[in-house]
Amino acid sequence: MPVFRLDPNSLEFPPADLSQPDGLLAVGGDFSPRRMLTAYSNGIFPWSEYRGVPLWYSPDPRMVLIPSELHVGRSLRKIIRRGDFEVRLDTAFEEVITACAETPRVHESGTWISSAYTESFCKMHAMGLAHSVESYQDGKLVGGLYGLSLGSAFFGESMFARASNASKVAFATLVEQLAAWDFTLIDCQVHTDHLSRFGSVEWPRARFLEALDDALDRPTRGGAWRLDPRE
Repeated sequence: MPVFRLDPNSLEFPPADLSQPDGLLAVGGDFSPRRMLTAYSNGIFPWSEYRGVPLWYSPDPRMVLIPSELHVGRSLRKIIRRGDFEVRLDTAFEEVITACAETPRVHESGTWISSAYTESFCKMHAMGLAHSVESYQDGKLVGGLYGLSLGSAFFGESMFARASNASKVAFATLVEQLAAWDFTLIDCQVHTDHLSRFGSVEWPRARFLEALDDALDRPTRGGAWRLDPRE
């Protein structure tokens, strides 16, 4: 399969099923919110750059978590009940994405979360479409994650932790809230053992795209998010 070069004057993407075996589909374009929203709506996401130019992916298989099928281990559940962390939504979006960019990754040098990518996600946050989840301890931000919400789908992007279990608590809390809001799909992109422990599974890309189409038919929960009060 060829790697497609995007027309800078068009938001159109090639079909996701024309991706390379590693998921690479296209190169080019920009990180404008319009292009980003078009990409995610078609099961495509940016993942790294080449000489400052975005690379666009649609892997097969696709890692997916159904919110209602979340698995939280006994020890993590105990930490959540104990209240070791205060979890909030949408109170520190830029700080979260910046922390994700600064967090070292295993087998990676530096980060590809560029200033242009960050600016686009901050704009989508202002539009009420991108959201952050934050774990606080003693009033300090110690972990969290961010992603994009369209229809009843949430596209998880990246997470960070400065304290043990901080990002895990944030993720589990978010997924439970998404289940309560009747979200049908969390896109976890690619397999990791960490996500598998929460109940994420790999789907063929065709199944993911079909489920995504169904999710996009539902209304988007826009605006600033807040956690529902616990009973």
